[in-house]
Amino acid sequence: MLSARSILTRAARSSNSSRLSSTLVIAEHDDANLAPITLNAITAAGKLGSDVSVLVTGANSKKVAEQVAKVAGVKRVLVAQDDKLKNNLPERVAPVVLASQKQFNFSAITAGASAFSRGLIPRVAAKLNSSPISDVTQIHSADTFSRGTYAGNAITKVKSEAPVKMLTFRGTAFEPAKEGGSGAVENAPSGDIKTEQSEFLGQELSKSERPDLATAKIVISGGRGLKSGDNFKLIYDLADKLGAGVGASRAAVDAGYVPNDMQVGQTGKIVAPELYIAVGISGAIQHLAGMKDSKVIVAINKDPDAPIFQVADFGLKADLFKAVPELTAALP
Repeated sequence: MLSARSILTRAARSSNSSRLSSTLVIAEHDDANLAPITLNAITAAGKLGSDVSVLVTGANSKKVAEQVAKVAGVKRVLVAQDDKLKNNLPERVAPVVLASQKQFNFSAITAGASAFSRGLIPRVAAKLNSSPISDVTQIHSADTFSRGTYAGNAITKVKSEAPVKMLTFRGTAFEPAKEGGSGAVENAPSGDIKTEQSEFLGQELSKSERPDLATAKIVISGGRGLKSGDNFKLIYDLADKLGAGVGASRAAVDAGYVPNDMQVGQTGKIVAPELYIAVGISGAIQHLAGMKDSKVIVAINKDPDAPIFQVADFGLKADLFKAVPELTAALP
């Protein structure tokens, strides 16, 4: 039988261990500005019930680290600045994450659900013998989470028994963290960064004066019902009147109407604007998975049985080639 003194000692150790536990958020950035989805991930990480640390890697990461240190809820910012980490290739960032884990023993390693984390988190998880849980939309406790499955048509509640939880958070499910913090900035432990595995050759970034889809408060998307890329001018004119971002369904992208960086859906961009207007989009499952979290959904389609009307707050059964120009002309 344990004595009262030994019970108190064990409880104290347990309490101390809980206080020392920490969640790591891996920051996504372009060496100048922090990606908005990292702010959503910081909010989510704070719900795990432990201190939040953020790892910032890159060739010029100290500037971004200063931004992160001012975010509310961030206790520690780990900085790994090295020319080898330019463009944050996952093969090179993973060793730094593992070195940080070895030193600080994080209870969870997390990131926003994005192309960046899809390349990085599974690599780290494999090294730590942990199964990653992606696209988390709700946190029930430090080990139990909800995530969408079957293109968002079902919600799976998952409990992880892994000693280190590997998680990515869907940005649209969590509010972005605000400024107001004063986290301590320190150097991250240096990992064994190998440069022969991958090399960054270049990238071509699309430029637009319209708001980015991920951050736009209003998004207007066109579908196959527009019949051609030239007819997307109807969408562009309306978007310019509303100051909206422009998206597209997978069917429109596959048909070559618009480039694939405009695609909204399960295999495209996930958006949750204040207002989403779907024009000529039938509402396939994979498209709904990318926009159904929008605050208000408006659908314009001549087919009264289109699935998009089932999720729309307002629906207009009309020929888009008549309705959209009339709507544009009515706006100031």
